Amino acid sequence: MKKYLDGRVAIVTGAGSGLGRAHALALAAHGARVVVNDVAGRHDGSPGRGVADEIIRNGGMAIADGGDVRDFTQMQAMVNRAIGEWGRVDILINNAGILRDKSFSKMSLDDFRLVMDVHVMGSVNCTKAVWDLMREQRYGRIVMTTSSSGLYGNFGQSNYSAAKMAVVGLMQTLALEGEKHDIRVNCLAPSAATAMTNDVLSSAELEHLHPEAVSPGIVALAGENAPNRMILLAGAGSFESANITMTRGINVGNAADPAAEVRERMREIQDRTGETVPASGWEQYRLELSKAGFA
Repeated sequence: MKKYLDGRVAIVTGAGSGLGRAHALALAAHGARVVVNDVAGRHDGSPGRGVADEIIRNGGMAIADGGDVRDFTQMQAMVNRAIGEWGRVDILINNAGILRDKSFSKMSLDDFRLVMDVHVMGSVNCTKAVWDLMREQRYGRIVMTTSSSGLYGNFGQSNYSAAKMAVVGLMQTLALEGEKHDIRVNCLAPSAATAMTNDVLSSAELEHLHPEAVSPGIVALAGENAPNRMILLAGAGSFESANITMTRGINVGNAADPAAEVRERMREIQDRTGETVPASGWEQYRLELSKAGFA
């Protein structure tokens, strides 16, 4: 097996089990030195330490970290440990996450905030901790973990869905800001059997959704030839791409009753013929002004 990440240094959050564990093992198998982050700790017997030890037994290099992604100071300390150990950080996999599922009417605001804090601010804290370093070394690969629940919605997951779409927006802008420094930022939307899915899917379905089937996508997004601003979907050995598109739409600037035009022509507005994937948020402005008669 070719080692696509030989000599690179990677951080994987939430890597003590499930997808994070699979990602850490896959990155290490391809030559990366891995910081295995898991909030349960780095002591003997902790999940993160167990994964780090497994990587070392397999001939790789790893250290365990017990920092909480919600705490920027702890994430900065984690990055400093990696620098002290190996001199750099090339790859960040923002994988840590939790669920607090309930219908919106029954969900407490505390549970909504907690999920947002772990997924969104956790990704922000970890990314902020490596951002200047990656800018200075003019190289970085960052992966945010999104979800089909965020991209398309899922009953009972308003907090999780909001958080998972938020990291897509974070990715979109950081990919633009990091591009000139060769920092490439992408999203992964996994379908995998983890502790978070065991009560949702049948045993037969779960057998096909092992986390290891997702991790080849992480290896690709972490490599030198990684894309930028991609939403990669992965599960059961399959890989797809999701895009946030913009239709051609209509212009009702000269209509006597613009609201009526919009109401009556909604199907035309939704028509996906000729839709595009905007290069940035400015594409909406450019399209709308061009339809208003500005070249």
